[in-house]
Amino acid sequence: MTQTAAVIGGGVIGGGWAARFALMGWDVQVFDPDPEAERKIGEVMAGAARALPMLYEAPMPRRGALRFCATPEEAVTGADYIQESVPERLELKQKVYAAIQAVAPDAVLASSTSGFKPSELQAGAVRPGQIVVAHPFNPVYLLPLVELVPGAAEPGVVERARSVLTGIGMFPLHVRAEIDAHIADRFLEAVWREALWLVKDGIATTEEIDNAIRYGFGLRWAQMGLFETYRVAGGEAGMRHFMAQFGPALQWPWTRLMDVPEFTDDLVELIAGQSDAQSGHLSIRALERLRDNNLVAILRALKGQNAAAGKLILDHDATLRRPLEDSLPLVTVRRIVPVDWTDVNGHMNEGRYGQVFSDASEELMFHVGADRDYIAAGNSYFTVETTIRYLAETLAGEEIEVETRVTLGEGKKLRLWHEMKRAADGTVLATCDQFMLHVSLETRRSCPPLAHVQDAVEQLARAHADG
Repeated sequence: MTQTAAVIGGGVIGGGWAARFALMGWDVQVFDPDPEAERKIGEVMAGAARALPMLYEAPMPRRGALRFCATPEEAVTGADYIQESVPERLELKQKVYAAIQAVAPDAVLASSTSGFKPSELQAGAVRPGQIVVAHPFNPVYLLPLVELVPGAAEPGVVERARSVLTGIGMFPLHVRAEIDAHIADRFLEAVWREALWLVKDGIATTEEIDNAIRYGFGLRWAQMGLFETYRVAGGEAGMRHFMAQFGPALQWPWTRLMDVPEFTDDLVELIAGQSDAQSGHLSIRALERLRDNNLVAILRALKGQNAAAGKLILDHDATLRRPLEDSLPLVTVRRIVPVDWTDVNGHMNEGRYGQVFSDASEELMFHVGADRDYIAAGNSYFTVETTIRYLAETLAGEEIEVETRVTLGEGKKLRLWHEMKRAADGTVLATCDQFMLHVSLETRRSCPPLAHVQDAVEQLARAHADG
């Protein structure tokens, strides 16, 4: 049975909620007085429909219906869950609650507020126990964190909210105590204030500050958070050593934010004890390995998008490439198998063998002159057929090489034989027989290569036949 969510307020956050619910199979009823709301949410939905399914290997649920309503009361009629995302004005939120609680007394009523405490939202409400804070982060349809702050909400309402949020793929972080701006935004606000001072004092530009984050600690935070990062920084002695080493720095005037807690033994034990409970089951070496694997996967993902630290690596990668040596056979690939190429068995998955052999053929194409300029001029080779044999396991961290021979280089035909070997002992891990045709990128039909490429291919074919 399809469930129904109501979204009251269809701005950036409300639109993101509507998209996530709908893509997770919920029917969604939206109210927003903006005459452009339907267009704007439609554009958010299109972006979400493209991006969110990319996170999953499983098929997505059938998309729920999206309906725009004339009033808040209409939007919440029949709703199982209500997400309020109206502007951050307390009196407006309380007015909305008064209207919709009369119509939907049994639904979870959650607010996207980033600043108000639940007790402020619940004050004066007919049913204060129906209201919780569920504060998300933009884009709601991709980022899983949602701060779930109950205040005086009924335990059953809190549990239902948690179940709903988990069911649409989010991570409800239970904020046990009320505090202005909850947890995450207080942390962000501290970083934001320090950044403003750095810019104002002429110490750094906005771009330099962003670079400090995206090329450094932001990557660590993305997969290990703050305390676990510092636990690793403490080495084998762990968090207590880190606290002892760097705790006194809290009194140094490094930052404009000097209202810091007193550095006492009790504080050290509190944080070290929580850190032990969080990560103590893993050795520092295991945490380092986990961190490194995660960083490799994140950086390689950014590299694939030519963005931030990934662009830096991509550009550096290009400087490390060297022309192929005139060996027989040609060594077209030398590399380490990355962690994001492995499957649940811990070895390289089938699709990545295809990637390796594709990279090998691309290196050979560059070698004979069919490079990026050649492709930009409207010429290339297209693969027509491949036969791959998998002969032995290939594990993450192993160094591999691909040896390539031209077995046919005649006119528009090019056939390659690749052998992928473990560099350490020469074991053949896989082979690939690859047949390619030269094509015109204008007509998308086969045609002879340009003379200099054809001569280079035919010369290699003769040399490899003789060898």
